[in-house]
Order: sequence, then structure tokens, then C-alpha cells
Amino acid sequence: MSNQKPLEKLVEVVARLRKECPWDRVQTHESLTRYLIEEAFETVEAIESKAVAAIKEELGDVLLQVVLHSEIAKETGHFTIDEVAEAICEKMIRRHPHVFGDGVAKDAGHVKSNWEKIKAQERSGKKEKSGLLAGVPAAMPALSLSQRYGEKASSVSFDWKDASQVWTKVKEEIGELEEAMQTKNPTAIRDELGDVFFVLANLARHLQEDAESIAKAGARKFANRIALMEAAATKEGKRLSDYSAEQLETLWENTKKFSAHS
Repeated sequence: MSNQKPLEKLVEVVARLRKECPWDRVQTHESLTRYLIEEAFETVEAIESKAVAAIKEELGDVLLQVVLHSEIAKETGHFTIDEVAEAICEKMIRRHPHVFGDGVAKDAGHVKSNWEKIKAQERSGKKEKSGLLAGVPAAMPALSLSQRYGEKASSVSFDWKDASQVWTKVKEEIGELEEAMQTKNPTAIRDELGDVFFVLANLARHLQEDAESIAKAGARKFANRIALMEAAATKEGKRLSDYSAEQLETLWENTKKFSAHS
């Protein structure tokens, strides 16, 4: 393998694993799905940490999943890793006529618009589902899915004018959620809570923010403050479970003040 290019070496390594490793040998597209998702999320986490070495490592793990799936497909006679690479090359060339053809794109927004039009034409030619929301993976994280649906609706001018209009809708949905909570009807509460999440995701879109990243940042902030609370408790020889609700609230407020100035 010493004279092989790294990608060729990886393909050969995976092919050997499929033959000789008991675990790799029994894997299927379905059994590997969870790992593909996990590796993608770990890559995002590495990117957010801005740790270049970690990004490289996690991209390698994602690439391993691509090669594994391709090797499984090769064994069943469906496609090879070369065909996967060729297909994506063709797609990129086809969807960038302003680079590889005589198309014109004035800015990034124009490129995105052209991309969606070409994508719709491709689906039509393949006789695939061609509705407005076709092609958006339903398995995406909920906030990302909500934001993407909003983007799709906006492409046909079905959208709020600006963030202030979305904010009005947010307050309306929160009011409806409050009414549902008063009825104590679980179905109504879930329905209205879902509407709140959906509108909030699209408020983020109108503010040019990524809803999933914003929500994750909020969760991370909470986790950091809990860690500070635990550190403060440890200094007193205690655990958080040793404090009353009122004491925990005081500890939380003190932690907020500390984290705001750190």
C-alpha cells in the first residue's frame, strides 16, 4: 500500500475490513446510519471548537462512513466509490453553470436561486416527488427542518416581510400556547408548542441566524453555568443536591453575574 494515494489506500483498508473483521463484515447501510449521523455531528462540534486537528480527524471519520457505504454497495453490485465521486462531480458541474458553462450569477443569492431551479428540474426529469418541500430531508434536526421549510416557502414569496412581523407571530403563538395550557389538553399543548418552535426557528432565519446553532449555544451556556454552580458547591464541600430550591436560585444568579464578567 506504500505507493498508493491516501484515498486509494483507505478504500483498500475498508475492503479488507469488510472481509476480515467480524464487526465490519456484518454492517449494512441501515446499521451504519447512526454512525453517519454521529460523525456528522462530531464534525460540526469540531468546527465550532475551531480546533483544526479535530476537524481533520472528524472529517476522516465522515469519509470512512462514505467509503464503508460505498464498499457495501459495491459488494451487492449497486455502485462503487468511483461512481459516487463521479456522480457528485457531474452534479456540481451541472448546478454551477456560471462556473462551468455560460450561466450568470450576480451574487451568492443568485447562485442559490439557480441551484434550486436546477434541482427542481432534475427531480422533474427523474419523475421524483416535486412539491415545494421535496428534497428537504425530514430526518433533519427539528429547528433546522423548520428553518429550511421557511426558506423554501420564501422562495415563492410565502413569508413574513421582516423580523418584526415574525415577532408579532411569535407573541400570537405564545398566547395560543398559554390558552392551550389553561385547557390542560395535552394534544393542544403539543400542537401549539410545535407552532412556537417553528415560528422561533423562522425568526432566527429573518435575523440571518442559524436556529440550530443558536439553540445549541443556549444549551451550552446553560451547561457552562451548571458547571460553575457545581464548582462553587464543591468549594463548600457540597453537591447541588444538598441545596434547597431557593439556594440553587441564588447560586444560579451569582453564577450568571460571574459568567457575564468572565
